[in-house]
Amino acid sequence: MKIKSIHAVWLHVPIPYEKQHVSDFGRVASFDAVLVRIETVSGLVGWGEAKEEVGSEANCRGLVAMINGKFGPLLVGEDARDINRLWELMYNGSRAHYAVSQGHVFPIMGRRGVSIAAISGIDMALWDLLGKSLDAPVWRLLGGRKSERMAAYASGGWADAEHIGAQLQGYIDIGGFKAVKMRVGVIDGNPINSARRVKAAREALGPDVALACDAHGTYTVAEAKRFCQLVEDCNLLWFEEPVTADDKRGLAEVRAATAIPIATGESEFNRFDFRDLAELHAADVFQPDLAICGGISEAMRIGAIASAWNIKLAPHLWTGALAFAAGMHVAAASPAGWILEYSVGANPMLQDLAEEQFTVQDGTIEIPERPGLGITIQQDFLDRYTVA
Repeated sequence: MKIKSIHAVWLHVPIPYEKQHVSDFGRVASFDAVLVRIETVSGLVGWGEAKEEVGSEANCRGLVAMINGKFGPLLVGEDARDINRLWELMYNGSRAHYAVSQGHVFPIMGRRGVSIAAISGIDMALWDLLGKSLDAPVWRLLGGRKSERMAAYASGGWADAEHIGAQLQGYIDIGGFKAVKMRVGVIDGNPINSARRVKAAREALGPDVALACDAHGTYTVAEAKRFCQLVEDCNLLWFEEPVTADDKRGLAEVRAATAIPIATGESEFNRFDFRDLAELHAADVFQPDLAICGGISEAMRIGAIASAWNIKLAPHLWTGALAFAAGMHVAAASPAGWILEYSVGANPMLQDLAEEQFTVQDGTIEIPERPGLGITIQQDFLDRYTVA
């Protein structure tokens, strides 16, 4: 299991105009991600996914350079099974020997952003390798799955008040979803307009469908509080990223002002960020993105924090097939694991990259028995969309 090579590539996949959507990120014209391939001297191959920014835009060229120029060469010749040690080696750099011997971190200066995203993709691929080497799914290595299927929610919801109900109902019809999520926030201007869309959605769906809202961190604290007041009677599943991730105290203030559960985490980079959220009593639901937060290893640590604080874990899965699978394995194994996000927007990295499909039936997704992450990469897809 010695590592022979680590190589990352940037995939840029255009989305046909008629399938694009517009949000506060602008018009989403492509889906971009960095894929990490690790090969051992025995020929076994593991795959991971890294992404430094939420949404389709991302610093992919920088990520590729970080993995191929720094972390990859650092790990060549190491035993791929020593995942915890390799994580510390990457995170702590030249002081990794201190971290290993002293029992606490000595992180490199760039301990967020591109560095953690790069670690995410490599860590994910190492877990994929370990599972394949033992002919076991990753969830088995993490302690086992809690059930054979997990609930999922349909994630989308950009339509105006007149059409949002029909749009969300269309998601429900795809896979029998019992829960859906819609976007609100700056795209609507005044919070009153967002509330109008939410009320229209609730009226169309009825009381039995769980409805969540995502503001992508675009409200001020005052605006977020106002929105919560306006939709208090809509029985929301959660209100996601009310304010910017840079304002954790503001997020805690929003949570203290409402009975609506608060969800956050897709813009956070490691367990220390989530620890701060827990200590501030800022969230009811943690949503780490495994292509961003440090991979499977770090997500399990985040899950442990969530469990200790009675916070639910619902990974951010607006990703490609590899990060989706990684989040699914973690959610299935973590005591705090709760529900899976399923993107119903055009996402070729989820829908076309892998031979396997994540099929939603009666609002749930099967937690598969396939070894590793359970993903087989379509080589022709990789060849077609690789940028560098």
